This record gives sequence, structure tokens and C-alpha cells, in this order.
Amino acid sequence: MKFKTVAEAFNFYRTKTVEEMQTRAAAIAAEIDSNADADVDALNIELRGIKEARENAENRSDAKRTLSLLEGMNTQKRDAFNAENVFESAEYRSAFLKTMLNQKLSEVETRAFALGMEVAEKRNDAYNTASNSAAVLPTATLNEIIKKARTIGGLLGECRAFNVPTKISIPIGTPATKAAWHTEAAAVDSENVTLASVAFDGYEIMKIFSISEKVRRMSISAFESYLVDELTACVMELLGYALINGDGDGEGTGLETGVTWVKTAGATQNEVEVAAASDLGYADVVSVVALLKRGYAAGAKWAMNNKTLYTYFYGMTDDTGRPLFISDPKSETIGKILGFDVVIDDNIADGKAYLGNYAKYLGYNMPEGIVIESSRESSFKKGVIDYRAMAIADCKPLVTEAFVRLHKKQS
Repeated sequence: MKFKTVAEAFNFYRTKTVEEMQTRAAAIAAEIDSNADADVDALNIELRGIKEARENAENRSDAKRTLSLLEGMNTQKRDAFNAENVFESAEYRSAFLKTMLNQKLSEVETRAFALGMEVAEKRNDAYNTASNSAAVLPTATLNEIIKKARTIGGLLGECRAFNVPTKISIPIGTPATKAAWHTEAAAVDSENVTLASVAFDGYEIMKIFSISEKVRRMSISAFESYLVDELTACVMELLGYALINGDGDGEGTGLETGVTWVKTAGATQNEVEVAAASDLGYADVVSVVALLKRGYAAGAKWAMNNKTLYTYFYGMTDDTGRPLFISDPKSETIGKILGFDVVIDDNIADGKAYLGNYAKYLGYNMPEGIVIESSRESSFKKGVIDYRAMAIADCKPLVTEAFVRLHKKQS
């Protein structure tokens, strides 16, 4: 039969099967090739109607497959995650939390968790364990921990965070020397740029915490919130302490031991020390600022504990009677001392104040995130579940000459 319009042909064939449409299209092609008197215009209209009817049938078929996927009727859906992004996927995140709570996983969560375990095993790091319940913390949860740790304040919120393999030497840019005036046509010698470098080691951080069987039945979101709070309080606070007081012996290196403090006047002096019997004054603070080498002052901040700030700096004035410490009335920052922002960190000992650019020259490294393992055997009689958090991390001053210190001896 002949069709006057494409719409008419479409309406005729839209109820036909794909096989019937293919058979008719092949017959039309054969007629055009073999019959010189064929009505080509009418046949082309019919072909276009068949084409649109077939596309409509395919679209309807795709829609049905999509609906079946949403209803769980088709489990052959291609996963949105792979070995490169599995820890960032929502499927692994939910699978991880459900596994820690001993809840049943869906099929896609099971595949995500299995892939995550496979990726972690291939890393051949210090997290290898015989337990099948150990797993790498999801990226989103780890980011929440780091984000919350930075809101706590202190140098942990100021320093650089790295995610690089241990034992790898990382170049760190330092202030460059200034250019020189050039005499026309005169030769200029090239200068070799020397970069500072730092290599992070791998030290273990471990924390055991327990929750009761009753509390374990909390919702996934509540458990994740609890996990973020607990790991922030143990792992990240330990890193914050090590950034200042770590001695580098089986742990990170902090400002106290990572920098060689020299109080004797000379080219290497980087500290002003005030005796316990003497008063800390304006001249001492100015002397410390003067010790900070050229180029490191940009972005530098004072770091001290709350007691040091309000005991020694709060009422201090300069030679004209103006206050040395200017508080921030908007509460966006603590305030400024001689134009430099103040960071409060209670891990710093009384009477010590550091000045430096922590955002550039102080950092920590956590290459593999945090691994969580659960055990129901260790506290079986108590009716609680133990969780072990492990991380491989290190911290240290990246460029030691970028820091100076004011030390008011306490005794």
C-alpha cells in the first residue's frame, strides 16, 4: 500500500515487530533496485516511516530496560565505579558503613566493596590483614574527617596536606633570589635554582574504640557521623600534636625538634629567648620578626597557645603606647601581632610563640587514608564490637629556615 505522508507510514508500522519492519525495508530496497517504474517518492516516504517506527520501538525498549533496572529486575547494569574511583563512589561508601554495622549489602554494594578490597590488597601496604572485615575508609568520609579537623583550629588547619607515597623526595619551592640590573650587550651568567626537598616516612597511627551491640544498630548516617567524630578526635588530633611536638622517632617530626633553634646572635640565629626572671617586651617581639628571612614573611602567622597570647601579648604596647595585639572585632580571626595573624594551638607549650608560613612550609602526609577493621571476638564477653583504625602518616617542617621562635622561659 502507498502512504501519502511519513506520519501515515509511521502509524502503520509502529505496532509491527522490528523483524517485520526489517523485512519490508529490504523488500523496498530490492524493488527500487530492480523495478525501473517503481514510485521512488512513495517508497522513500514509506522507508522514512519505517525508520521512525523502528527508532520509536528501540526507545521504548530502552525505557523498559531502564525501568527494570530501577525496580531491581535487571542486575546486569554496568557499574559506575572502577578500580580508579571505587573509594570515591557512593556504592562503596554505603557498603563500607553497612559492613562495619554488619548489615546486608545489595548486589551493587557487594561488587563495590569487593573491588575496594581488591584494590587495597594490590597496594601491598602495611594494611594487609587476615580479616575480611578490614577496609579503606571511603574518600568522602575521610574528607569529612579532614574538614572537621581543620575547623578545630591550630596548625593542623593551617599546614599543607599531602597524599604522596612514602620515601619519595618532594621538591619544595623557596623564595628566589632577586634579579639584577643588566648592562646592554653584557653577558649574564645563568643561575642554578636550588630547591628544598622533603621525604615523608611512614609511621603507623592506631586507635581502638568500641561500641555496644545496641548502639551498633544506629542508622548509617548516624554511624558515619560517629566515625568522623571518633577518628577526628584520635587520628587527626595526634597529627596536630605531632606537628609541634613530634620527635621523629617512630612518629612525625614537629617544629620543636625539626628545627634547630639557635639563640646566639649570628647568621643562623632563629630564636629570641627571654629569661624567666625577665619581662617579655616589645623589643623582643620585634627582634623575632627581624630574624625571619626575606621571602618567608609573606603569609606568615604567629602560633601560640591561649595562655601565652593573653599572658604576654594581650596587654603589651609599643614605644608609643599602642597595643601590640589587635583583636579581630568580627571574630573572623583571633587578631594580629605586628600585622601577622595569630593562630591558637594548645599543643604549643606555655611561653613559646612560632612565626612562619605554615601553609607552605609545614605539612603532613597520609598516603593511604585510614583503614578500619572490626572484631567481635576480642570483646565477646562484654557484648561490644571493637573497631581498629590504622593510618600511615608523617609530618615535618618542609623548610626549616622558614620559621623563627620567641621563647619566654617559664622557670
